[in-house]
Amino acid sequence: MNKNDMSLKLKSCPIVAILRGITPSESINICQALADGGIKLIEITMNSPSALESIELVAKHFENADVEIGAGTVLTPEEVKAVQKAGGKYIISPNCNPAVIQKTKELGLLSLPGVFTVSEAFTALESGADFLKLFPAGRLAPEYIKDMKAVVPADFLAVGGVSPSNLNAYLQYTVGAGIGSALYKTDLSMQEIKSNAENLLKLIK
Repeated sequence: MNKNDMSLKLKSCPIVAILRGITPSESINICQALADGGIKLIEITMNSPSALESIELVAKHFENADVEIGAGTVLTPEEVKAVQKAGGKYIISPNCNPAVIQKTKELGLLSLPGVFTVSEAFTALESGADFLKLFPAGRLAPEYIKDMKAVVPADFLAVGGVSPSNLNAYLQYTVGAGIGSALYKTDLSMQEIKSNAENLLKLIK
């Protein structure tokens, strides 16, 4: 998957589902429920139990489908290598670490580092980032991204504190948003997860 592929996926569904805390035994069912609800991009965070095993299982499950799996909370170049080996296609981090970005691009994966300031945004782009993840976005007005985009030539995703109530406000200025608990919680059934995805996508203007 290249940047253009991801841009097209975000145009058809501007949501990255963030799965934190899932286990390998439930990973395929949960991701399939999200896919059935219309989600095309799924992030499994590295601080989940046996995250690499889950990524590998789900990546193989969707090998011939229009759904792509990536890793979140990736903090080191070593983790980038492990994600690539497991079949993940993109690397999402909460921070801007040039070493992580550079290793991501070296291995042919997409880079989505976390930034909060204009200086971090330019550092990320100079290191090779494909998209920028504003994190945590929910503490800021969506217009903060508009102001950043006036000087930062990048496509942004809003992550952290984005919910059904403010999603469309952020999507005015971004190509997508990362959504966690509004889609998935540990006590939800597969039907509820699918319905959450469908309902979220219905909200998007």
